Amino acid sequence: MNIIVVGCGKVGLTLAEQLSKENHNITIIDTNERALRHAVESIDVMGITGNGAMLEIQQEAGVKNADVLIAATDSDEINMLCCLIAKKEGNCSTIARIRNPEYTNEITYLRDELNLATVINPEMAAAKEVERLLHFPQALKIDSFSRGKIDLFRVRVPENSSISGIKLHNIHHELNVNVLICSIERGDEVIIPSGNQEIRSGDILSFIANAPQANAFVILLGIDFAPIRNIMIIGGGRVTYYIAKYLQASKSRCKLKIIDIDHDRCDFLAAEFPEATIINADGTDQDMLIREGIERTDAFCSLTGIDEENIMLSLYAGKLSKARLITKINRISFEDVVNELNLGSVIYPKQIVADYIVQYVRALQNSQGSNVETMFKIADGRAEALEFRVGNDPNLVNHKFSSLKFKPNVLIAAIIRDNNLITPRGSDFMLPGDSAIVVTTNTGFNDLKDILA
Repeated sequence: MNIIVVGCGKVGLTLAEQLSKENHNITIIDTNERALRHAVESIDVMGITGNGAMLEIQQEAGVKNADVLIAATDSDEINMLCCLIAKKEGNCSTIARIRNPEYTNEITYLRDELNLATVINPEMAAAKEVERLLHFPQALKIDSFSRGKIDLFRVRVPENSSISGIKLHNIHHELNVNVLICSIERGDEVIIPSGNQEIRSGDILSFIANAPQANAFVILLGIDFAPIRNIMIIGGGRVTYYIAKYLQASKSRCKLKIIDIDHDRCDFLAAEFPEATIINADGTDQDMLIREGIERTDAFCSLTGIDEENIMLSLYAGKLSKARLITKINRISFEDVVNELNLGSVIYPKQIVADYIVQYVRALQNSQGSNVETMFKIADGRAEALEFRVGNDPNLVNHKFSSLKFKPNVLIAAIIRDNNLITPRGSDFMLPGDSAIVVTTNTGFNDLKDILA
């Protein structure tokens, strides 16, 4: 597909890189010639220097032949204008990044009036992920499928876990829990497991289950956790704002404490969230953190705009407390190093958005109606979990799984039928209208039929 990305910042660059790996033709527009040159030299894209909100520049980028235009500049208003021009001139699908909380209540109106395919908000998406982690503090990561009916949890098996050595096909019988292990990260290896695979201490497991079964399983794994009663957040930016909004809407009884160095921002947050404790201070001040109870907090979220600061804060909190750690990282891309540090759950807002856009673009490409409805990168980007709506493909439906021949490293992790979760066995099969969740280390699946060998 021909895709135009307006904006060469961290989100735009991540989108361009991800979509380029999916073998699309990418053109980036940006006024920053230096950033554009870096993008062209580092990934397989074309670059055009100029204002993406100008018709002439969009025409130069080939908007008439474009399938998708993604506006991801720092300005919400420019992004909306870019999409409006592209829709009028090229009639392509348009996606706008709209971040300002002032537009939150008008997103539906803007999307409909501007005829946008979708709206992306990295900070809101990151906040939603943080909120899920605060509700299930045992997990490193939680991804939701089928509009929240089913979750994919990622946990680390503790050292000396009592169930280390158990084979996966014995989990249900011996432990009396209904979970399906989708992937095992063991060192540098990502395993899409068979039933004969064993769980080992130190493994990172991704598994599908409903909330009660997930809780039962992590207790059996030996993961210590306590309910979250108080939360300390360093950094009062947009992600923190949306987290506070979610907690406020859910009528959470958690005590929220937000620390930010900007006095005006603190005044704004105090007015918006009168039940929260807002502190105007330098979040890196160790004496202040101790005074404010970092040693006793149940959850500690490092959400400043500086990656290095977030990493150091989480390491410090991990040293002083047993708090649930959540660390936001925007730019640093040394995943191997980051994963070795005690940072708890690491949130990458740009990657959350990239996954969502790739999901949308793949859905546009589908041919049989069994398109990608949800997609997440798992195992630090080394595998994918995809949700497909099952169509009427005669090669897929009404065939027992034991009779189908799948590509290597493909696992049907779950079937959702009439709001019921089915953990697939060899005798199960798919029906039109089902949702099928597929986990694989292969990339580029656009349609459910791509799982077949």
